[in-house]
Amino acid sequence: MNSSTLKSRLDLVVEQATTSKRLVGAVVLVAQHGELIYHRATGLADRETGQVMTETSLFRLASVSKPIVSTVAMILISQGKLALDDDIRAWLPDFHPTLPDGKPARITVRNLLSHTAGLSYRFFEPDEQGPYALAGVSDGMDNSGISLAENLRRLAGVPLLYAPGSSWGYSLAVDVLGAVLEQVCRQPLGDVVKNLLTGPLDMNDTAFYVHNPARLATPYVSDSPEPHRLQEGEKAAAFENTVGITYSPLRALDTQAYPSAGAGMVSSAHDVLKMLEMLRQGGEPLLTPTLTNEMGRDQTGGLELPDMPGTGFGLGFSVLRDPQAAASPESAGTWRWGGAYGHSWFVDRTAGLSVVAFTNTLYEGMSGAFVNELRDAVYGAKS
Repeated sequence: MNSSTLKSRLDLVVEQATTSKRLVGAVVLVAQHGELIYHRATGLADRETGQVMTETSLFRLASVSKPIVSTVAMILISQGKLALDDDIRAWLPDFHPTLPDGKPARITVRNLLSHTAGLSYRFFEPDEQGPYALAGVSDGMDNSGISLAENLRRLAGVPLLYAPGSSWGYSLAVDVLGAVLEQVCRQPLGDVVKNLLTGPLDMNDTAFYVHNPARLATPYVSDSPEPHRLQEGEKAAAFENTVGITYSPLRALDTQAYPSAGAGMVSSAHDVLKMLEMLRQGGEPLLTPTLTNEMGRDQTGGLELPDMPGTGFGLGFSVLRDPQAAASPESAGTWRWGGAYGHSWFVDRTAGLSVVAFTNTLYEGMSGAFVNELRDAVYGAKS
């Protein structure tokens, strides 16, 4: 890959996104074959105070938390303390949502990791009269004031959308997984994650709340003529005909907020790149290559993900099955996901690539034009 061409292409993409006011700020990292070949912070971490974005800026991760906690689960599996096809009732005997017809359901660890458990998210519901809303279920990004156990109790009271393993639906499954990990290790989830993953990898910026608020980027919402500052309790819909996500930016500062495994962490771009690079290289010393390959295997049985043609889902992230159907230059088997606060990342093991793009602007940084522009700039730079 021509590094000067790559730099000019990526610089153009990130500069256009910030000067056109689609993004307030961003940190972009590109590693190939273990070498950091591009790194840049651009724009502002806080527009109102003029604080510039830096490569050490911290971000609320939203769903970038999912591959982190999923990796922790896989480490426990590698240690023989958990198994992919364990019935989670062995660890959570009180969590037993029923099938739509009222019959009992069997949910496995694999179902949770692959989002085939039959669960959903409150923010997918069309209005405040949906079953999750009526049950008071938290998506893990609001300031609910409830415990993880209470949220699971509410969640278990709502029937599953489908029999586990029979369909795919993005959901609170990883939050349930977090509760499983607490029971397996008999520790708070933050300690589990630190002891098994972030500690060994020196991911010192990664936790369920921010240790240094001065480094935390301020979140913004895509708007015209420029993004507006995200307000406490603001609702923002990421998908059409949905009630939207209720955000609590203050949650990242609240040491009492329950640890949402699917949406509740804080980290830096460099920390997340460390983890992705470990997985790209096979997972050692924390994971076996066999388990890492299983994470990157489509677990959906060929089901199509909504609005993601040619894409399946592994254990913690999406897996590209058909680049042509997806109209993507990425290699088949590429891992990818994002986060609602404005993030995207992907790992193309065939090309030796790990790419992290954290922004402070939702939803442009997660699903806007910037995401594909960045991807195409990376692949367009091949010499």
